[in-house]
Amino acid sequence: MPSTPAEYDVIVIGGGPAGENAAAYAIAGSDRTAAIVERELVGGECSYWACIPSKALLRPGHLLAAAQAMDGITASGLDVEAVLRRRDSFVSGLDDTSQVDWARDHRIEVIRGTGRLAGVRQIEVDGQVLRARHAVVLATGTRASIPDVPGLRDALPWISRDATNLHEVPGRVVIIGGGVVACEAATWLAALGTQVSMVVRGSTVLASAEPFAGERVIAALREGGVRVLLGTEPTSVQRPDAKDTGEGRIHGGPVTVQLHSEAGDTELEADEIIVAAGRTPATEGLGLDSVGLKDGYVQVDDQLTATAVDGDWLYCVGDLNHRAALTHMGKYQARVCGDVIAARAEGRPLDGARFTASADHEQVPQVVYTAPEVASVGLTEAAARKAGYAVETVELDISVAGSALARNDFAGHAKLVIDTGTDTVLGATFVGPEVGEQLHAATIAVVGKVPLATLWHAVPAFPAVSEFWLRLLETRRP
Repeated sequence: MPSTPAEYDVIVIGGGPAGENAAAYAIAGSDRTAAIVERELVGGECSYWACIPSKALLRPGHLLAAAQAMDGITASGLDVEAVLRRRDSFVSGLDDTSQVDWARDHRIEVIRGTGRLAGVRQIEVDGQVLRARHAVVLATGTRASIPDVPGLRDALPWISRDATNLHEVPGRVVIIGGGVVACEAATWLAALGTQVSMVVRGSTVLASAEPFAGERVIAALREGGVRVLLGTEPTSVQRPDAKDTGEGRIHGGPVTVQLHSEAGDTELEADEIIVAAGRTPATEGLGLDSVGLKDGYVQVDDQLTATAVDGDWLYCVGDLNHRAALTHMGKYQARVCGDVIAARAEGRPLDGARFTASADHEQVPQVVYTAPEVASVGLTEAAARKAGYAVETVELDISVAGSALARNDFAGHAKLVIDTGTDTVLGATFVGPEVGEQLHAATIAVVGKVPLATLWHAVPAFPAVSEFWLRLLETRRP
């Protein structure tokens, strides 16, 4: 079929990292055409409002703490304005020119506007109709959820993207939530001098991690001045003079939060309230009903093909398919998805591991950049037992020559979950300063199903922090 301006081989709705990768892989090394439809910034949530700015805000505090824990170094504090300028440089001042240039360099057309499905292989963008010859990829991600707490929405709370793009550091903040976003925000805000109170409904933070991870993060947050209120829920929020002009938020005064716990009712006053209470699929107005789908997460198979739609033309990558809501896993899915689209377009069989997404089932790596960091991959002990595995565990405090040399106050803990049937590692969790850099070795062990007898011959360098791997294996030595 001859090409027309409104026709492409592949159309991606959503220009975040997953969408970018899906488009690039689908047309790589071919004469196929691709377009990305994006209503905000090409690069998406991660590049401008989540991963990148939050890590830019976290890193200075980590370095300051490390310097203060080292003899011979004088470290007095953070230059807040300089920290924010550095953050701005990483998000390019919310200018996506470089990302658009990247797309065009990879022969991907960028179409500005709100895209929606309008039937099989049909996309409508603000009244313009596009057609995809081979594939449509949904990569719209998720958006922050706001709980139905009386007065909360009227108080114009911050969500994560407001927090990471702040221009003035508030004196007092209440954070609703105890997950990754809440813990990381509490960490960098406290480092920048904010009085932080965390309101956590459950009995711990990072509830899906190994229990010791949440315990150590809570202890560190409290030591850093954060007030962590466990088993507590907001019952109402008041900010009577909050205004929204439509051009930006104007907050006229403090926010008051009424709280309830088993210990009784209390009240907090703050300059801002941040809601970090989960995410919801960004499918409103996406037109899923035009192809027989309902709003919500889009179920896919291991080729990232939508399972409830006839034909192999609709794909979904990233947070929207609810398999693993992490940027690196969305990009991983996108690589698989792009390869699958390319193979199907060329009539090639889907043989080989590259055409099947498997790591986002029980092999997902993640780093929480709190202080201490929490790095994990695969299954926790509880998850492994729930899945029916016969397991044993080994764990110990990280205390080797390398950790002592790294910083005077190094404190960490490591745990392996072992499948006794295959004698391989099902999961690993490390907590401590910069343990995220230790994670990839564990990821390779989990994904590669490397027997412990073989890992015994993976000798850690001395004096590196990674020597704790040897100590872990020694605890299980016959």
